[in-house]
Amino acid sequence: MGDREACNHSDVTDFILVGFRVRPDLHILLFLLFLLVYGMVLLGNITMIGIIVTDSQLNTPMYFFLGNLSFIDLSYSTVIAPKAMVNFMSEKKTVSFVGCAAQFFFFALFIVTEGFVLAAMAYDRFIAICNPLLYNVHMSRRLCTQLVAGSYFCGWVSSILQVTVTFSVSFCASRVIDHFYCDSYQIEKISSSNIFVNKMVSLSLAAFIILPTIVVIVVSYMYIVTTVLKIPSSEGRKKAFSTCSSHLGVVSLLYGTVSFVYLTPPSNPELRKVASVVYILVTPMLNPLIYSLRNKDVNQALRKILWKKKALS
Repeated sequence: MGDREACNHSDVTDFILVGFRVRPDLHILLFLLFLLVYGMVLLGNITMIGIIVTDSQLNTPMYFFLGNLSFIDLSYSTVIAPKAMVNFMSEKKTVSFVGCAAQFFFFALFIVTEGFVLAAMAYDRFIAICNPLLYNVHMSRRLCTQLVAGSYFCGWVSSILQVTVTFSVSFCASRVIDHFYCDSYQIEKISSSNIFVNKMVSLSLAAFIILPTIVVIVVSYMYIVTTVLKIPSSEGRKKAFSTCSSHLGVVSLLYGTVSFVYLTPPSNPELRKVASVVYILVTPMLNPLIYSLRNKDVNQALRKILWKKKALS
């Protein structure tokens, strides 16, 4: 109680984002690297959204989810990357208390929402492969909309809870965040309050919100693999696997890097920062490539758009 009275969270007006601990002359290189990758994130995901919206042949549940996935990837990269680039070129490297809370809120919102959208996509592939004759019945437009809306709702609930408990603590000891964005672990690390409640909230969210998405994905693919292996022809098995290999690659990349950052011991902070770059920038950059390079429908739609543009010019 005495700590609360002596130093309340409202006394803190800003935080210092340390970023990467490299020589000052390398900050320009980091800025250019982030700028290049973020530019590719913008280009790839905006192009993917544009293709899905403009081509009527892509008006299917799978591409409805993919369009939302591209929007989410674009959003949480935008929450982090511009501020990080500004700090690379700034001497102060500060972020306001409100700005830090807002960044944390929207990042938590979109990263949790993405987990649920990926689970919905796994369910979509499960129905398409295991119950193809009933696909249009099960995966109606209404259900797809409800699944995406529910994903965003869970993201909002999760982010509100996390922001509330994280930024209600005191920061008497330090306001230096050893990261290039407002990361929950580093914020709790500089808190001078008891963070037992924070840990319990994080574990509860993992158990009741994040864990179910992983279970849905794993169970869906267990059924998918079992069904595909029963297909007699090798060509049929190859075609069935190709319809979900892109999604499986995206899931593995995202959950692999996130698990590395938050489940491994924090013995090497710089390595954790590099891993954070992977799921904040590299994964959103690769997702459109993963889905377009091996997707005939997307490639055909893109060629059609480019052909129309060439014909009009």
